[in-house]
Amino acid sequence: MSRVRRGPAGRSRQVVIIVGVVAVVGVGGWITGTQMQSPADAAAAHQPPKAGSVTVAVARQKLTATVVAQGTVEFGAPQGISLSGPVGSSGDDEIAQRVTKLPTEGETLTEGSVLMQVSGRPVFVLRGPVPMYRTLGPGSSGEDVRQLQGALRRLGHDPGAVSGNFREGTAAAVGRWYESKGYAPQNPGVADRQQRAELEAAVSSAQLALLEVRSVGGDGTDGGTVTTPQSGEAADLRLRSAQRQLDQANAALNAFEATYGTKVPAGEVVFLPDLPVRVDKVKVGLGGSLDGEVVTVTSSDVVVQATVPGADGAALREGMTARVETADGREVRGVVSRIGGAGAGQAGDRGSDKAGAASGDGQGAGTDEESGEEGEAAAGSGPADPSAPVPLEISVPDPGPLRNQSGGAAKVTIEVRASRESVLVVPLAAVRTSTDGKARVQVQRNGTTVTVPVSVGIAAAGLVEVTPDSGSLDVGDQVVVGQ
Repeated sequence: MSRVRRGPAGRSRQVVIIVGVVAVVGVGGWITGTQMQSPADAAAAHQPPKAGSVTVAVARQKLTATVVAQGTVEFGAPQGISLSGPVGSSGDDEIAQRVTKLPTEGETLTEGSVLMQVSGRPVFVLRGPVPMYRTLGPGSSGEDVRQLQGALRRLGHDPGAVSGNFREGTAAAVGRWYESKGYAPQNPGVADRQQRAELEAAVSSAQLALLEVRSVGGDGTDGGTVTTPQSGEAADLRLRSAQRQLDQANAALNAFEATYGTKVPAGEVVFLPDLPVRVDKVKVGLGGSLDGEVVTVTSSDVVVQATVPGADGAALREGMTARVETADGREVRGVVSRIGGAGAGQAGDRGSDKAGAASGDGQGAGTDEESGEEGEAAAGSGPADPSAPVPLEISVPDPGPLRNQSGGAAKVTIEVRASRESVLVVPLAAVRTSTDGKARVQVQRNGTTVTVPVSVGIAAAGLVEVTPDSGSLDVGDQVVVGQ
């Protein structure tokens, strides 16, 4: 085989190709090398960046500190009602005490209204602070009689003098009142009439006995009939005995007649201090007996009952305005009418003067671990147990959409304190308390952290008012809230 000879041009092309291949391989190796990392380099590349401070800008705005709670819509001044005695006569008829007409839930009762019926007899509602505790009738006297007379006069049935003594004028007025309502007054029954007849018969018998003694003469004659003569001493003794029996019979008859006439049975009237009232819950059934409470009534005023933590309750006082929001977003205005139990108003007054960082959303400014002494001092000025819940009552003068929502939920917002103008504010977490009890914030400026002493004011919605005691603090400064 003969060898092919290459000229100078062929060898040059071969050199160029070889150099090109080497260059390509080198570039590929360099690229591959830059994309490859050792395990140590890979781990180092995945480490998180060095942590820095979390900052928030200082702002200027108005602040309003509020206490917010969830409450229940109710009617105010609930009270249970029990009957003080039987209705009707407790004598001859032996009336069974059974409910024959129930109270109507939601009904408004005014003076003279019929609450219910028992054995066909009415139970009336009248205004008065003294509860009904006995049957009132001829011979009765006292403040309860005066209340009855005043009510009769207000209802248009004049009893005469409002003297507290139940006499004929009062009895006549009671009769007219019952009849105007379609009921018969409680006049003497069969047993009373029978007792009266027996007492009158006893008086007659005593009178006859006295006449018989007097008719027997000292000579022993009685209408022409000869009798055994009696000594003067025996005749006097018999005469005195007959007279004493007549006096006793007359006294018993007079005492009975003093109470004989139209009466108001103990169970037929309920005195309530304030009217009108609203029937809230009926606690008896038709045909049921009268053991215990028969009904619960309330005032017609709408209130919202709520509970807040002790720290929030210490910032409140009676008379503060409240905003009440229904579940469907409608709003009405209310007033704080009760805080907790007895003496809670004093705690509310103390708290209202210090409604600062502890008020609003229930959070306080952040503190260093060394600030225990200040925390103890602050706790001493509030309730004994800051965690104890505090009940509130919010009265709603114009209930509007709440009027028919008894038992429903409502949101209550009470304005505790508000700034008069825009103030410097920072997040609560930005404020720290040092061991000397002074509040401070840390401000980052030009890569360095500067401590600025401040005084704190109103706190609300996670923000707190601050005023620099020294140094400077301006809108836009970055305060440290975390690391």
